[in-house]
Amino acid sequence: MEIRRATTVVEVAAAEHLFDHPVRPEWAERFLAAAGHHLFLAYADGESAPVGFVSGVETIHPDKGTEMFLYELAVAEPYRRRGIGRALVERLAALARKLDCYGMWVLIDTGNDVALAAYRSAGGEDDGTCSVVTWDFG
Repeated sequence: MEIRRATTVVEVAAAEHLFDHPVRPEWAERFLAAAGHHLFLAYADGESAPVGFVSGVETIHPDKGTEMFLYELAVAEPYRRRGIGRALVERLAALARKLDCYGMWVLIDTGNDVALAAYRSAGGEDDGTCSVVTWDFG
């Protein structure tokens, strides 16, 4: 397996099958150009298309400093439970440490045991204290 940082819209578009919705080139370009936005793609041996990705966004606060928000993790169904999700999370965490982030966090849907297992295997801990409040502007 190889993990590479996505740097072009073409690379992001090649991972479209892993995203929740079709990749919009203008949004992919904006994401890649934005400071503090990171996207890593995982490639299985012998595969030309990505089999997984992780995205992260640096968040900065005046009294806390910078932390990494793990925005999304996806691994194609046939490649799950092979350590790819863990490796992607570990790659993002390594970047966060290099960037002097004081920590990293992720939101997870209740009952998403596969994702929770990947996060735990990469050293994450479920503190059990969070609720999510959302606003839908669409």
